[in-house]
Amino acid sequence: MKIRLGYVAITKTLDITSSHTITYTNYQKLENRNEKLFEIINKNLDALEEILKYNVRNNIHFYRMSSSIFPLVTHPCVNYDVLSIFESRLINIGSFIKDNNLRVDIHLDHFCILNSINNEVVRSTINIINFYKNMFKTMKLKSKMVIHIGSSVGGKEESINRFINNFKLLDKESQNMLIVENDDKIYNIKDTLYLAKKLKIPMVLDYHHYMCNNEKENVFDYLDEIFDTWDIAPKIHFSSPKNSREKCAHHDYINVDDFIFFLEHIKNKRDFDVMIEAKEKDNALFKLVRQLKYKCYKFIDDTILEI
Repeated sequence: MKIRLGYVAITKTLDITSSHTITYTNYQKLENRNEKLFEIINKNLDALEEILKYNVRNNIHFYRMSSSIFPLVTHPCVNYDVLSIFESRLINIGSFIKDNNLRVDIHLDHFCILNSINNEVVRSTINIINFYKNMFKTMKLKSKMVIHIGSSVGGKEESINRFINNFKLLDKESQNMLIVENDDKIYNIKDTLYLAKKLKIPMVLDYHHYMCNNEKENVFDYLDEIFDTWDIAPKIHFSSPKNSREKCAHHDYINVDDFIFFLEHIKNKRDFDVMIEAKEKDNALFKLVRQLKYKCYKFIDDTILEI
């Protein structure tokens, strides 16, 4: 069983970010507003290219792109055809990702709520999903995007039905790119697995969220079903609690004993990927690797663990 470790968005080692942004209020104040906007986007794409090169040099095969590379891209009062303007850059970045066999995806922001009772929020969410679908098409990548189930207005059953109904408003291509994730407050693994199977889309298990939000079910009893929702290598999210009082907040690093506990309970399963969600990003990933090596776990390269 091979497990690839990845990290989210920012590399602490390079200390650069592809998430420079601008608010609509500040955008309106600018005389050459689109010129400034394009400057920010180019800066983000420059950073993304450097981060991807860093990942390749350090054998990091799994990476989550920032969802803030293109500020205001779906804002109703900002009109620019970003995919045409930056087409050549996106094609080149997509080619680099494919040529180096990287797995790259994104996580939609918290304001993307497909089951909202507010029609404007639903329309905005669909627009954002469609943008990322078209962005990945421009890059010629078969990538996916993670979304939470979202609102619980009216109760879980009604809210899940709203998600199902609004999911049907998406075109087939967008539907096939979505992944649902269990959250730390409302929708546990059973709720999320039900929805994933109903819609025939993947479920990503967030182990930390499971620890924060469960009905005393054993996550390992559900792992086969969760992994079976995938037609490619499954992925999970892993993070550690910040402290005993803030159990749902993310720690800077990963608790290696908790990670080993998880590993030891999934032996003889299929290959899968783990997205490390820690505040120290790639530093946390490599600290975990060093700790696992100390515990005598075998690594094929810098970030691929074999059990």
